[in-house]
Amino acid sequence: MFLRISHLRCILALAETGSLTAAAERLHLTQSALSHQVKGIEEHFHITLFRRKSRPLRFSPAGERLLALARDVLPRLEECEGSLARMGKGRQGRLHIAIECHSCFQWLMPALDAYRESWPEVELDLTQAHSFEPLPALLSGRIDLVISSDLRPVPGLVFQPLFSYESLLVVAADHPLAGRQYVQPADLCNETLIAYPVDHGRLDVFARFLLPAGIQPAAVRHVELTPLMVQLVASGRGVAVLPGWALQEYLQTGQLKTLRLGPDGVRATLYAVLRDEDAGQDYMRSFLGQAHQTCFSRLPGILDPVSTEESP
Repeated sequence: MFLRISHLRCILALAETGSLTAAAERLHLTQSALSHQVKGIEEHFHITLFRRKSRPLRFSPAGERLLALARDVLPRLEECEGSLARMGKGRQGRLHIAIECHSCFQWLMPALDAYRESWPEVELDLTQAHSFEPLPALLSGRIDLVISSDLRPVPGLVFQPLFSYESLLVVAADHPLAGRQYVQPADLCNETLIAYPVDHGRLDVFARFLLPAGIQPAAVRHVELTPLMVQLVASGRGVAVLPGWALQEYLQTGQLKTLRLGPDGVRATLYAVLRDEDAGQDYMRSFLGQAHQTCFSRLPGILDPVSTEESP
């Protein structure tokens, strides 16, 4: 390949200044050096780039073709250089987020809105992770961050705790269990449990409450949307287990009651999962800080994980 970036810069400078002398001054070259570059292009392709002794310079069809290339390529190169420089300074990047926590939209969307104001050059995208395995996608680079309560240590990934929360059983106000303070696993053996469509081993109610006791509910109904899940519970179609912070707006109607899972309750931690090499990026650290701030300003009943005694 013969053409170089310096050739395109020469052609653009000639078009914008109209003379060899002015173009050489702009490019910090001698007029002889600029003439040598122009002559080299002409001799290599057996063309003439512009008409000699014209004032201002008038390009030939070949010169016009090369000028069009310069006007197309050089701005794109400059934009790319600027983008790479901003990425090097941590001002630009990509943040594609997958959510395993179906209730997270309550705090995540306000967090993203605030984050965009400070980091407008970071490319944001958001998807729910119930249709694919997010951790392999994170490792492969298809996504950049996963919001999950499922702590599964994986080499190359960092699990950054966001907050600790209590999972609560929610029942209709007239349900036979509604008057209790807490339930035991056996209390759910005759119930229809309404749950998110994920592997049961990744749901707190199964992994940390029912399965250790060898108990299964009478039936499981899968529902993707939290508002629909709550409506089904309120109408007596089943019971559900949800994060306490996700239930506050629904409890105000008086149609629902919440109970602890066991006398001591079941607590879990929500994590932001990211790749090791991204943990030090300024735009990533800023997002985690914004998420923490938004959560603790909006969500009732959550705790800082460092203040809890929960273990993986």
